[in-house]
Amino acid sequence: MPFKECSLMSEREEFCRLAAMPDANKRELCRRFGISPQTGYKWIGRFRSDGDGVLADRSRRPLISPARTAEPVEADVLEVRREYPAWGGRKIRRVLQMLGVSDVPSASTITAILRRHGLLDGPRAGEARDHIRFEHARPNDLWQMDFKGHFALGEGRCHALTILDDHSRYALELGACGNERTETVRERLEGVFRRYGLPWRMLADNGSPWGSSGGEKHTRLTVWLLDLDVPLSHGRPYHPQTQGKEERFHRSLKAEVLDRDSFADLATAQTAFDRWRKVYNDIRPHEGIGLDTPSSRYAMSQRAMPETIAPPDYEPQAHVRKVLHNAWLSFKGRKINCSKAFVGRQLALRATNDDGVFDLCYRRHVLSQVDLRQNIVKSVHHVPEQVSTLYPV
Repeated sequence: MPFKECSLMSEREEFCRLAAMPDANKRELCRRFGISPQTGYKWIGRFRSDGDGVLADRSRRPLISPARTAEPVEADVLEVRREYPAWGGRKIRRVLQMLGVSDVPSASTITAILRRHGLLDGPRAGEARDHIRFEHARPNDLWQMDFKGHFALGEGRCHALTILDDHSRYALELGACGNERTETVRERLEGVFRRYGLPWRMLADNGSPWGSSGGEKHTRLTVWLLDLDVPLSHGRPYHPQTQGKEERFHRSLKAEVLDRDSFADLATAQTAFDRWRKVYNDIRPHEGIGLDTPSSRYAMSQRAMPETIAPPDYEPQAHVRKVLHNAWLSFKGRKINCSKAFVGRQLALRATNDDGVFDLCYRRHVLSQVDLRQNIVKSVHHVPEQVSTLYPV
């Protein structure tokens, strides 16, 4: 998509930052942003030499303007706090350091200043907490996806769709949606994939549209993701900690945006989301990554979204079967029940090292296993954890 007037600066800044990452494919990046290589290289050159201040005619006032003179330290702290009312001592200290303020006090001192001015929410605010964090080693190894519930607008309701990179915590999408339907999520995902590329895997809960209340593992949306070679994993039911990074992102969104404003319609909500997403990615220090910003750790995926999706092409030795309208397929005289999302599609049964046991696959992804040694085969067994879920391309 070409640069839009309403978000011209954030688009250009994001383009230049992604282009500056190691091994970035600049021509591919120009294509994803919908601009010519000449325009792209012009902005990259200006960004490298002068920073983002010359990307457009605008005020040179920085996003955060703490006092740089000999005023009391408290004035510096309180000015950042006024700009970002939900931030505590650790974040404020990191921002002051990044801005080059001299003699930055400790986080505990900043917390004491905030407490003295009545700016903390409770008696335990600002205290250190023990956390155990797990993250993937590289950007785009895993993206987490969820809806932040829904809330009332002046007209209708907003369903906030969020997509987060597990390694960097980079917010890839914060969308003000009118519903949680498959078509809506797919349209948003297409925009994200065209901009940032494809992840290697995604994680979501068991709700619609990527999960099924009827217990089926696959939906129309997850099958489309498999067509793009992006498998989707589901968190354990009633265990929101599986998506802890998304849950924490939602808490920040609520505290820093939703609790502080109301919106007339989806357009005004999206404008607020876009503004805060830039702050979250580029300015706000993130405690989960050592008070770095998510944008300092994120690089776009090298897996570009394909323009067209080819049908499955299975190897000759695979047993290929079409899923019938009743969600069954026939194999060696047995009827095997499949997910309704695969009706009309061709699946492959691949022999394993165990006699009579076959992997039931869609493209190179193992969906489940079929054990013909059982007397009755009406359902498909879950794939054991030790079984590979991918076949070679």
